[in-house]
Amino acid sequence: MTDEDLYVDGDGARWAFGTGFTDPLHGIDQTVPDGVDAEDLAACCLALGDDALVSAQRLAEWCTRAPELEEELALANIGLDLLGQARLLYARAGRADGTGRGEDAYAYFRTPADFRNVRLAELPGGDFAFTVARLLVLSVWRLAVCEALTTAPDPVLAAIAAKSVKELAYHRRWAAEWTVRLGDGTDESAARMRAGFDEVAPWLDELLTDGSAARLGAEPAVVAARSRLELFHVLADAELNRSAGVSPLDTSASPVPGSGRNGQHTPHLAPLLAELQSVARAHPDASW
Repeated sequence: MTDEDLYVDGDGARWAFGTGFTDPLHGIDQTVPDGVDAEDLAACCLALGDDALVSAQRLAEWCTRAPELEEELALANIGLDLLGQARLLYARAGRADGTGRGEDAYAYFRTPADFRNVRLAELPGGDFAFTVARLLVLSVWRLAVCEALTTAPDPVLAAIAAKSVKELAYHRRWAAEWTVRLGDGTDESAARMRAGFDEVAPWLDELLTDGSAARLGAEPAVVAARSRLELFHVLADAELNRSAGVSPLDTSASPVPGSGRNGQHTPHLAPLLAELQSVARAHPDASW
């Protein structure tokens, strides 16, 4: 199975993502393969799906607020990519965990304590520089995870990861270009970019030690090494690395204890979900 198979229905007809199907994995064999732990698979899909959904919601907050129309559209499109990834991952989780739940059940009808996203994704939007810094870190890390998962023993997850890699490569490139533009720009833009990475730094350890996908092929040590190397190079190009070639991501405050993977979240997740879930909860039986 390849990522292209995710766009073919049971009769072989092509379709545009998000149209015509209530199940985003319609027509795909979703049997959990022998040798794959269904609980591990469901937990991995749920964690990555929550990361994507919460990140997409934060990016949506930039609509009408970005510094340029072109960048507003770029942020909106990145958010839509992540929303699409969340749909596929939730659909896979619902089959793997045996509940048969659909994407709406995961997105709209769980409490904050039930979410398993990393906490960096849920922090308030801040200024544009912080948004760029957060998007760069999350994209670099998520890309490393998904590249590793393209060889996952579950072919559905592997296909979802392969599709996501193409999108995340663009997300990383967009964020890296803005990091360099702001970091190597004026004194004001460079200061804001440094401040953005200083805000991100305490939350980085949660990503680089995450083992939610380890049993499916994304080893934390490998993901961490690739992520740190990529971030170091981008920050060097942006002239944001500190003296002696040390990245600001390596010298900031100590890691914030706890983990969103265990349902331990900041106070910012609850209001984000309240807004995200308000319409669905007000009309739980509605169809769209």
